[in-house]
Amino acid sequence: MADPDDLWWQSAVFYQVYPRSFADSDGDGVGDLDGLADRLDHLEQLGVDGIWLNPVTVSPMADHGYDVADPRDIDPLFGGTAAFERLITAAHARGIKVTMDVVPNHSSSQHPWFQDALAAGPGSAERDRYYFRDGRGPGGKLPPNNWESVFGGPAWTRVTEPDGKPGQWYLHLFDTEQPDLNWDNPEIFDDFEKTLRFWLERGVDGFRIDVAHGMAKPPGLPDAPEAGVEILRHTDDDPRFNRPHVHAIHRDIRAVMDDYPAAVTVGEVWVHDNAQWAEYVRHDELHLGFNFRLTRTEFDATEIREAVQNSLEAAALEDATPTWTLANHDVGREVTRYGGGEVGLRRAKAMLMLMLALPGAVFLYNGEELGLPDVDLPDEVLQDPTWERSGHTERGRDRCRVPLPWSGETPPFGFSSNPDTWLPMPADWARLTVAKQRADPGSTLSFFRTALELRRSRAEFGGAEIEWLPSADQAVVFRRSGGLLCVLNAGEEPVALPPGEVILTSAPLVSGELPADSAAWLV
Repeated sequence: MADPDDLWWQSAVFYQVYPRSFADSDGDGVGDLDGLADRLDHLEQLGVDGIWLNPVTVSPMADHGYDVADPRDIDPLFGGTAAFERLITAAHARGIKVTMDVVPNHSSSQHPWFQDALAAGPGSAERDRYYFRDGRGPGGKLPPNNWESVFGGPAWTRVTEPDGKPGQWYLHLFDTEQPDLNWDNPEIFDDFEKTLRFWLERGVDGFRIDVAHGMAKPPGLPDAPEAGVEILRHTDDDPRFNRPHVHAIHRDIRAVMDDYPAAVTVGEVWVHDNAQWAEYVRHDELHLGFNFRLTRTEFDATEIREAVQNSLEAAALEDATPTWTLANHDVGREVTRYGGGEVGLRRAKAMLMLMLALPGAVFLYNGEELGLPDVDLPDEVLQDPTWERSGHTERGRDRCRVPLPWSGETPPFGFSSNPDTWLPMPADWARLTVAKQRADPGSTLSFFRTALELRRSRAEFGGAEIEWLPSADQAVVFRRSGGLLCVLNAGEEPVALPPGEVILTSAPLVSGELPADSAAWLV
């Protein structure tokens, strides 16, 4: 039987750190690992179990670290390997696990392998590590197929050959500087295994696997049935992703992870069909798979109930642990999605309570605990490659990546000693700083800390099942099998609460009833 300590991730609260935006220790305006280590008290007091760290390995930063040039070294921008080791030690001393992003689908164009491939020429073993193909049409002037980049524009770029002439094309499902790796080549897995073991031996507690439904490509790379796919979105039958033989890759990864039984893999799985999604969390594949339905759900009782039920059913197909998240560095902040301002914040707090009441693992995004909204940034500061690749039609994801405010009355709010932060911080965040909220028992931060403490300490949050209870049209009511009762009011009028002791509400009750845009826990 598995050691319970080895299954810590089944009910964990993970805190996603976008390292560029968390805390800057050296005054360059970009967050780093020593900045994170210096702020671990905040995470300990918040009550999280683990950190998910966005990419910090060596990278030219064309896509803020998701273009990896050396997967087994920490970029100097974030403090180098010594800073990473200090972070691991400091986090573990506080009982906080550390998981990190790995990026198996592609490398940086600055990776030595890709540079070797450019120099070696067509037909070489070096090029077989990637997808180099001859072009179509007269002189090979057209891309090998009609695939588009997730970030916009074609998914192929033509190279100049060593003889100086236009030559083959290479595949990049994301940015031009992120060539896709050919996972049919056994060298790719062999190197990836080295990366996994390298970090696990240094104390890392697991990995979030970027584009976990990618890697495998269809034989022959046929045209997609539809050109002109939506930027940053795709369907389950898109030939670029979710190919059946990706599961053999995940089984190989799991075989490595099984040598480290307390470590966890979390897959970024943008697959909508429940049966197909569940295949990724079979007992010999990923431990956890992100289910993003709540990030695509409006603040509507029917939609919320359906998203929760659907997510539970998907996980149950393989007896897997459900996962829940409301926001991340790619999808934007829920305060803004739910209407912005006070309404958006009220709804975000209510949804946090609903999410924490559910069985499974929870992922919070840094700044969520402060009630941060998306930021409407001026065009000239945008850095997401989507902005340029889309011809300035898609503003990208910078809006939810603005640095966190820690203290003070003016930017950079203690995030850095340098006012020229990598993305500008809005002046009106003075009211949202950690220091200001920590001193206010009525703040969003205080609410998060209370909610997480109750989830951690109350036996009623146990049990793997929920039961839906009768409710008003715009209410969501369920009982956790451990005994917790959760009520969310997505309507416009107050609703009566069922019998029980109220242990937390996201807004004050009105004449004993739960007001609009709020939630309650009862036992």
